[in-house]
Amino acid sequence: MNHACGIDFGTSNSTAAHYTTQGPRLLALEEGKVTLPSAVFFNLDEDSLAFGRAALTEYLEGYEGRLMRSMKSLLGSSLIDQGTEVAGRMLSFKSLIGCFIGELKRRAEQQASTAFDAVVLGRPVRFVDDNDAADALAERTLADIARDLGFAEVSFQFEPIAAAHAYEEDITREELTLVVDIGGGTSDFSLVRLSPERRGKADRSSDLLASSGVHVGGTDLDKRLSLAAIMPELGLGAALKNGALFPSSVFFQLATWHTINFAYTKKTWRTLQELAPEVTDAARFNRLLAVVRQQSAHHLAMRVEDAKIALSAAVAVDLPLPEVDNALRLELARGTFEDAIADELAAVGNAADAALTQAGIRADEIDTLFFTGGASAVPALRAALAARFPAARAVEGDAYGSVGAGLAVVARQRYG
Repeated sequence: MNHACGIDFGTSNSTAAHYTTQGPRLLALEEGKVTLPSAVFFNLDEDSLAFGRAALTEYLEGYEGRLMRSMKSLLGSSLIDQGTEVAGRMLSFKSLIGCFIGELKRRAEQQASTAFDAVVLGRPVRFVDDNDAADALAERTLADIARDLGFAEVSFQFEPIAAAHAYEEDITREELTLVVDIGGGTSDFSLVRLSPERRGKADRSSDLLASSGVHVGGTDLDKRLSLAAIMPELGLGAALKNGALFPSSVFFQLATWHTINFAYTKKTWRTLQELAPEVTDAARFNRLLAVVRQQSAHHLAMRVEDAKIALSAAVAVDLPLPEVDNALRLELARGTFEDAIADELAAVGNAADAALTQAGIRADEIDTLFFTGGASAVPALRAALAARFPAARAVEGDAYGSVGAGLAVVARQRYG
């Protein structure tokens, strides 16, 4: 039996796969689907844990508890040694990540009808930008978690290279491919020479020409859209009576998936109460208080995420915000979104250019842009990359499954 698997622990969604006689096989992890949203919900009403879609459903149904998402973004940050309070006790973020990956492993083994003791974990090209020590710490933390869960052999592969392995399973000719993996937390690029003759080789180091990445992904785009369109409705940018602006930290917490829970602390509530006599826009301040008191910012974040996805197909979307005000509806235009993410678009484009510079390859030499990752569908990102590589054909990978399938290919090469 195959004892090795690949695990793509993603910021927004996770997958697991192993290699079979028919090739790499993604394992169904929830409700027959191969993706498990990277979410954990501590249900205090029923004293239970829920994962993935079930976690999001229970939270949206109004159960009392604590929802955690985008936990991968904590790796390599100073927050990894902190935690969140659940029912009066502090749970470390490292243990929360272990709890989720352990459940993913259990479900994968159940679907594969075998135990996995070796794993290739996907990792972004950069967990942390411009900090090699923090980046190494992120990988080491994830490796420690995997070993604690019973994996005797643990190794890593860059996520875009894993996606290249999955793509190479089906190609019929040699291609110089730039893999574009834009996920929930990072944008990663690998420049790889692929061909049917090369795919059976264990050592592919000479075919990997360059890798680059930046810590910008779909959740960052969500945050920018929220700060541009939603948080002003709660008072972001409003002036206090002394002329200073209302402190922005709480709005950034509420707009960022992995820091939302910090806005629900007693310390934050005391700070807001101290600011109350100084506000000049009572209506918006009361909206802010209601969101924090009712702990409904996760609902807002989901609405923003849905709006971002909808704007990939539509030029404008209607966004109701009952968690803020039953009468509040916003008309969001794609142009507003694209203006909000201009800096992120530039950073992603620069990361793509860095891969070519590293390899000494011209843009017109690229045969294929292979897109994977949920955020790769954003039209402005596509347009920015198409402008850089006008001669390359665009190929669509499995947005959520290419990396996991490729990790299974690598696991077979390394562990048999």
